Amino acid sequence: MAGAEKVFKAGVKRDNDMMYYIKGGDVWAVPRKKPGESKGKASKVVNAGIQMDYSKYLYYLDSDGDIARKERQVGGSKRKKAAKKAAPKKAAKKPAKKAAKKPAKKAAPKKGKKSKKR
Repeated sequence: MAGAEKVFKAGVKRDNDMMYYIKGGDVWAVPRKKPGESKGKASKVVNAGIQMDYSKYLYYLDSDGDIARKERQVGGSKRKKAAKKAAPKKAAKKPAKKAAKKPAKKAAPKKGKKSKKR
């Protein structure tokens, strides 16, 4: 993947309360969303009017405030050819041990007349 290439020298001075993006070849800014506040309106900062090829490049505002582009990475990151398959995972984890049960209590003697031993 090639490095970034400057397309248009806009010289935008960044404001930390604004978020910048490229749309239709121009630089736009929108206020950052803050809790409890409504969403702000986007405004055009610089009318660059550049032709954009979205299928091949990714466009952004670089650290100098200029419009730059990078080639899109097609198909995700490339894998090494010699990569080995992962070994199959062993059985799932055993469930946590439960506390040992206490022995059951003896049944209480039935209520009623006591039997006399003779």
